[in-house]
Amino acid sequence: MDTTYVLDIYLPVVFAVFLAAFTLYIIRIVKGPSVVDMALAVDCLAFDLAVFIGLLTLYFRTPFLIIGAIALALWAYILDIYIAKYFVRREVGE
Repeated sequence: MDTTYVLDIYLPVVFAVFLAAFTLYIIRIVKGPSVVDMALAVDCLAFDLAVFIGLLTLYFRTPFLIIGAIALALWAYILDIYIAKYFVRREVGE
């Protein structure tokens, strides 16, 4: 089954949606009312960027870009764990 026509039709629209989401995340990171909102925006930006790189892998038909997407997703997960431990430690008062 050839999916090139589907990718050629829908990927430009999806790319535009992702760029709009990236812009909104960056605004939330810069103007976030609290540190929690900023951390959530960084987290969403990292995971959306990993999905965007995965879509670029499909578009360019190369498997090498997916390595960067996996590394970015793991980095975002480690950042989540670090931020959660920081807020728990701060809440407990250690």
